[in-house]
Amino acid sequence: MRESIGIIGFGNMGSAIGEQLKSRYKIWVNDLDKNKTNNLTEINIADNITDLVSKVGTIILAIKPQDFDIVLNEIKDNTKGKLAVSIAAGITTKYIENRLGETRVVRVMPNLPAKVSKGMICLCKGKLADKEDLNFVEEVFSYLGRTLILNEEMMDAATAVSGSGPGYFFDLIQDKKQEEWEVYARNTFIPALSASAQQIGFTTEQSGVLAVATAEGSIALLRATGLTPQALCIQVTSKGGTTAAGLEELHKTNSLSAAVKAAKKRAEELSGKE
Repeated sequence: MRESIGIIGFGNMGSAIGEQLKSRYKIWVNDLDKNKTNNLTEINIADNITDLVSKVGTIILAIKPQDFDIVLNEIKDNTKGKLAVSIAAGITTKYIENRLGETRVVRVMPNLPAKVSKGMICLCKGKLADKEDLNFVEEVFSYLGRTLILNEEMMDAATAVSGSGPGYFFDLIQDKKQEEWEVYARNTFIPALSASAQQIGFTTEQSGVLAVATAEGSIALLRATGLTPQALCIQVTSKGGTTAAGLEELHKTNSLSAAVKAAKKRAEELSGKE
């Protein structure tokens, strides 16, 4: 049953997950905006989120943090014994467990290059989930890119580094030619992002993994979509989110380290409630 997966929310990340997984798992989706789920192939559309939850063993919550309470209240009576996977910035596993009761929770922070299977995906498990649940979710998300299991206390930091990292990269290369992207990534962006990650608590090895995957994934996304860095920067920047906070600081200070710290602070603010 766990292998049947429901995705609530079919925006940028929800659709990336659905499209990458549909050939491997039975996928159900629901989004309030029906235009987002028109003309899908090999993906089942649920009439509403209660209907979706009843059909699956794993529920991926691909919704904005501000919509969480509404959705959790709507599904809380139907999630006992199921696995809930949250991809929202700042929302803790404890927060979800407190509202859903006897539900196993895994928290995931992917980034936009997951759309082309070049994402950087960080994961941690909640109190009720076991290692098997975590391994299952890691396997699911491995189809979208590179995975890294963390302690939950580092998830806000991961959001600030790899979650928002493509936004910084797209912003910083807007005036660079395509042939300069890789050299800039290797010589400037990766060392700076890695150093910034170490400053907020990651090990040298973890920081290197996060920085390299973020830069390589961002370049892969640019090439695969043909979109401009400006267009992708807009796509990855949610109003009031961590990337917006990081970019605001980057524009003020021209410091990637300051941007990462601002994004982490915003992730912590979003988690405001335990």
